[in-house]
Amino acid sequence: MMTGAAEAANGVASPGVIRVLIIDDQNLFRDGIANLLGSQSGIEVAGCADNVTAAVEGIRKLRPDIALVGWPATSANCHKVFAAIQEAKLATRVIMLVNEEAKEDFIDAVRQGCCGIVPRQTSTELLIKSIRRVHAGEFWLDRMTTADVIRRLAKKGSAPANIGARLGLREQGNALSGREREIVILVAQGFKNREMAERMFISEQTVKNHLHNIFDKLGVSDRLELALYAIHHNLHDPS
Repeated sequence: MMTGAAEAANGVASPGVIRVLIIDDQNLFRDGIANLLGSQSGIEVAGCADNVTAAVEGIRKLRPDIALVGWPATSANCHKVFAAIQEAKLATRVIMLVNEEAKEDFIDAVRQGCCGIVPRQTSTELLIKSIRRVHAGEFWLDRMTTADVIRRLAKKGSAPANIGARLGLREQGNALSGREREIVILVAQGFKNREMAERMFISEQTVKNHLHNIFDKLGVSDRLELALYAIHHNLHDPS
């Protein structure tokens, strides 16, 4: 079933408003998020869906900016949601609502094409922030999970499909200095700033300065995007 006051709008919304489609089969959870988002300035609930047929229909008809998906990334229903977005060539960006303990599900979500991963137990403030950041073109993943996801992706040896297009990454790898490339490799392997500083015999502030320059050259906004860039270009494994 698909519901929502914006359903009859046929995908038309006020300029600057982020239109969100909420997809989850738990009525109480889904309706609670809808009420929460409906009270936020600049965010509009385009509709809600509790099954895959309604979800695919909603994506095609409402053309939302953001799809909040509460199904496991490994489920057939979730695969159909991503397929519908890709087949219709929509700019809809997916945020997955996940259980914190399902770390492998995080990897599958990123590989399928999601642009944000938000624990179902997250705070209201962080959910709203994630929607705004993902809509602005960024990747969203909480700090506690980022290093683990980076390590798991690096072990698998390849970045998610179409990651360059999804993140708008610049092909500026050749512009990096040798030191900057070394830092990119360490970030992709999941090392933190302090750990990189110790390995490279430099200060933590110098590492931060290098990261700032790298972000600017490659057009990435955080460590996860940088790691995905590195894995995509096979820079994570110096051997």
